[in-house]
Amino acid sequence: MARGSAVAWAALGPLLWGCALGLQGGMLYPQESPSRECKELDGLWSFRADFSDNRRRGFEEQWYRRPLWESGPTVDMPVPSSFNDISQDWRLRHFVGWVWYEREVILPERWTQDLRTRVVLRIGSAHSYAIVWVNGVDTLEHEGGYLPFEADISNLVQVGPLPSRLRITIAINNTLTPTTLPPGTIQYLTDTSKYPKGYFVQNTYFDFFNYAGLQRSVLLYTTPTTYIDDITVTTSVEQDSGLVNYQISVKGSNLFKLEIRGKGFDWPLLVKDFNLLRWLGANAFRTSHYPYAEEVMQMCDRYGIVVIDECPGVGLALPQFFNNVSLHHHMQVMEEVVRRDKNHPAVVMWSVANEPASHLESAGYYLKMVIAHTKSLDPSRPVTFVSNSNYAADKGAPYVDVICLNSYYSWYHDYGHLELIQLQLATQFENWYKKYQKPIIQSEYGAETIAGFHQDPPLMFTEEYQKSLLEQYHLGLDQKRRKYVVGELIWNFADFMTEQSPTRVLGNKKGIFTRQRQPKSAAFLLRERYWKIANETRYPHSVAKSQCLENSLFT
Repeated sequence: MARGSAVAWAALGPLLWGCALGLQGGMLYPQESPSRECKELDGLWSFRADFSDNRRRGFEEQWYRRPLWESGPTVDMPVPSSFNDISQDWRLRHFVGWVWYEREVILPERWTQDLRTRVVLRIGSAHSYAIVWVNGVDTLEHEGGYLPFEADISNLVQVGPLPSRLRITIAINNTLTPTTLPPGTIQYLTDTSKYPKGYFVQNTYFDFFNYAGLQRSVLLYTTPTTYIDDITVTTSVEQDSGLVNYQISVKGSNLFKLEIRGKGFDWPLLVKDFNLLRWLGANAFRTSHYPYAEEVMQMCDRYGIVVIDECPGVGLALPQFFNNVSLHHHMQVMEEVVRRDKNHPAVVMWSVANEPASHLESAGYYLKMVIAHTKSLDPSRPVTFVSNSNYAADKGAPYVDVICLNSYYSWYHDYGHLELIQLQLATQFENWYKKYQKPIIQSEYGAETIAGFHQDPPLMFTEEYQKSLLEQYHLGLDQKRRKYVVGELIWNFADFMTEQSPTRVLGNKKGIFTRQRQPKSAAFLLRERYWKIANETRYPHSVAKSQCLENSLFT
C-alpha cells in the first residue's frame, strides 16, 4: 500500500470505530395491531424515465412540484417490479440514470386529524439511490438498494383543513459507481465513427442483471406518538434451560423505557420456491448477492431454513473500489442489514461480500474493518465473506469466523475433465484448513446446463454433465464432511438473468431448476443426496437411508 493511502486509512480508523458502537434506531417490519395500521401502496404507479442527455431534466424542470403527468407523458408501472422488463420500450432494458415514480393516495381522516397518530412512509427497496418528495416537499434520501428505508411524514399530512390526498414522488438513479454497493464504472465511448456523441455504458463486475426500480412494497403505516422503535432479541443457555432475552427501545416518552428478559417481490413465486426447497430436502441458502425481501426471511423462520445473510458487496473487483468512501458506505449498509434482520432466528451468519479482490493489501484492511464493525453490531453471530482467491494470498481470510469458498473445477478451467475434480477439491480444502484452522463451507459449485440438452458421454452444457460434475464434487465433499467441511451450497437454485455476453445464453444457466421452476436432472440427484444426509442426521445410529421424509423437516 502506498504511504499516502496508509495515512488515509489510519486517519479514518477512529471515525470508523466510532461508528461501531451500536445500531441507532430501528427498522421493524410493519404489522397491523390495535395501535398500528398499514396502507399498502402496491399497484400501478405513474412512471417516466429521464432520457435527456444529462439525465437531469426532471430536476431542472422540478417534476416533483406538480403531478408528474403535467410535465409530460407517463406510463403505468407496477410496484413492486423492476422497470427493465416491463415495457416494450427497448431503451428501458439497459437504461442508466434517473427514473421517476409517482402515486396519489387518499388517507383516512383519522390519520390527518389525530395528532396522537404518527404516519410513516416506508419504501421496501429502491435501487440504487432514491429521493422522495411528499406533496412536493423533499422528505427523504437513501443510498443503496435491497434494503428498506422510511420517514415520519406526520408533519406533512397533519397540517390543518387540507384535503387528505397525498402525492408521493420518488426519483431513483440506478447508476453504479466505484463507491456504490455493488460498485461499477461508467465508460464513455468517444469514437464518433462507432458511437454517437455522449454515448456511455455501465460496466459491472458481477454476474447478474442490474435490475432497478421500486422492487419491493411501498406502504404507509401508523403508530402512536409514543411507540416501540426497535426490539433486539438475543439467546443464551444456562445449564439445561434455553433463555431468550429481548431489549425494547421506546420513543416519544421517557416513561416507557424497558429492558426485559423473556422470550421484487412475488408471493406465488416465493411459495413455489419454498415448496421446491421442501421437495429437495434443502435446509439452507445464502442471500446471494444482496439481502432478500423481508417476507423471504419470515418464510425461512417459518420453515426452519438456515440463512447466511449477505449484503450487496459483490463486484468488488478493482483496486479503486476499496476506498474510504466505499468503506464508510459498506459499514452503513451492514448496519442496515443487521438492524433489519437481527431478530430472525433463521439468520445464522452475516456475509459482508462475495468474491472481493481479497488478494489486495487494501482489500485486506477494508474487509478487516467491515468484519469488525459487523461483529460489534452483533457479537452473537459469526461473520464471513465468500472468497475465490488463492488461499495463500487471501488478505481477508484471517478475520472471518468461517471460510466460505467458491470453486468451479472442470467448468471455468480444465474444461470437460471431470476426473480432476476430486483431487483439486481435496487440495483446496486441505490448503485452506491447514493455513487457517477454521470450518469451511463450499459456498458455490456447479455447471451451466441448458434444459433438454443431452449427451453421453457427458459434454459441457448438457444435463448429464451438470449431474456428473455434482457427483464428483459430492465424493470430495463427503471425504471432508465429518471433519471440517460444515456445509455445501449449490450454485444455483434456479437459472437467472444476466447482462448479455457470448458466454451467457439468456442468462446464467447453472440452476438445478429453470427460471420457470422446472427441474433439470441434477435436481433429482440433489434431492436424493439431501434427504440421505437428513436421514443420517435424524437416525445417526442406523443404516443410511435415502427415502424422502416429505414434509417432516418442516413440521
